[in-house]
Amino acid sequence: MEITTEILNDDTLHEECGVFGIFSPETANVASSVYYGLFALQHRGQEGCGITVNDDGVFHTHKDIGLLNDVFNADVLEKLGTGNMAIGHVRYGTTGGRSRENCQPMQVNHVKGVMSLVHNGNLTNAAELRRELELSGSIFHTTSDTEVIAYEITKERLRCPSIETAVEAAVNVIDGAFSLIILSPSKMIAVRDKRGFRPLCYGTREDGSYIVASESCALNAVGAHFVRDIEPGEILVIDSNGPRSIRTHCNTAAYSMCVFEYIYFARSDSIIDGVSVQDSRLKAGECLARSHPVEADVVVGVPDSGLDAALGFSRASGIPFGLGFIKNKYIGRTFIEPGQSVREDKVRIKLNPVESTVKNKRVVLVDDSIVRGTTSRRIISLLREAGAKEVHMRISSPPFTNPCYYGTDVDSREHLIACNHTTDEIAEIIGADSLGYLSIEDAKNIAKREGLSFCTACFSGDYPTEVPDPDNLAKTRFETKISENKKLFKN
Repeated sequence: MEITTEILNDDTLHEECGVFGIFSPETANVASSVYYGLFALQHRGQEGCGITVNDDGVFHTHKDIGLLNDVFNADVLEKLGTGNMAIGHVRYGTTGGRSRENCQPMQVNHVKGVMSLVHNGNLTNAAELRRELELSGSIFHTTSDTEVIAYEITKERLRCPSIETAVEAAVNVIDGAFSLIILSPSKMIAVRDKRGFRPLCYGTREDGSYIVASESCALNAVGAHFVRDIEPGEILVIDSNGPRSIRTHCNTAAYSMCVFEYIYFARSDSIIDGVSVQDSRLKAGECLARSHPVEADVVVGVPDSGLDAALGFSRASGIPFGLGFIKNKYIGRTFIEPGQSVREDKVRIKLNPVESTVKNKRVVLVDDSIVRGTTSRRIISLLREAGAKEVHMRISSPPFTNPCYYGTDVDSREHLIACNHTTDEIAEIIGADSLGYLSIEDAKNIAKREGLSFCTACFSGDYPTEVPDPDNLAKTRFETKISENKKLFKN
């Protein structure tokens, strides 16, 4: 078989989003707390960010495209003012294009007051709900599925006695992955979908503040003590009387935490649903060493999420662990690319091999995933240039063979290298002497805890929800619909 090496340049598996909220017993500089909390979640999204401060029912919001350092400075934070509640968001959009309008928090003003919300995840029935809302008179200002959630809650709020009962009713309608933090004039509400696709937890500070965040590392960043994970289906209402839980939707569906949170998305120092992310990655490396052994001189990991798995591989195999790459700490996961020559050398700019670690050695290279193959091929090429005799690649996840509908930017089988090539063919394409993936069964076992189960649909095709219509899958599907409508109604 002739093996093609024509692989698309964009070989990055993108994050979803990160959410953060604070409820303080007194008026305070809550924007600063959200700012620092979002810094701890920046790895979950670098496309845009925003903060809303609630000052006794008056909401002040600032949001824009870019990293936190680009969007916020001391003057901007000062202008947000003080309050007793605030929420924030870092975004990588899996629905909706890259624009300021699609950044969050998303605010709605209606006859019963004002509401602001942030969202991590992806709705599977967003297109149908948006169509129904549009036909009933709703006017959309964004192309994000988060606005669908906001309008569904608002619709229910017009006939419900409280914001929490409106949220409870809206959760009956929306489906898919959603971890939400919602601000009303007097309450902060945290919501996790009934399958628990995306993480959400809360904690407390010594000053009496309650903190809600996507990951526990963000609690640590603001000096909060972790209390517990918010359970799948739970609605946690926090007001001046403290927190109270609405559990109507708990235990109504099978637990389906995204296993890739443990493999790649979450920060290593986070604890998600009672399981250490770092321990899970170490275990993934140990499983790889047992299932795909190889004779080698050194094990190296691709920074950052491949390092723990590489250390686990080293411990289980007895092959020494070495620092194989230095990562440029001044380049984030996104940066300006002024021309094709820079795009071609993106990996070289971000990573530099340590020649003394790999020269004249048989190297085991551990990374978290292969999407299209371009990045893996370039990293292996760097090792060859640095003098590695052999490069045996080990991947701490199974092969991607299916799109994700729950907040991970894997939206087309045609672009996934594992859908079109065998493992041996992929090894040849990326220039590896051998290639081994984590099995699906091992992936399910890297974060074992009683009652915890996982979504592995992007690997297995076994989806825990109804699969959306193929016409409603593209990231910019709502932009496309708007363009079509403009042509249809131009007269």
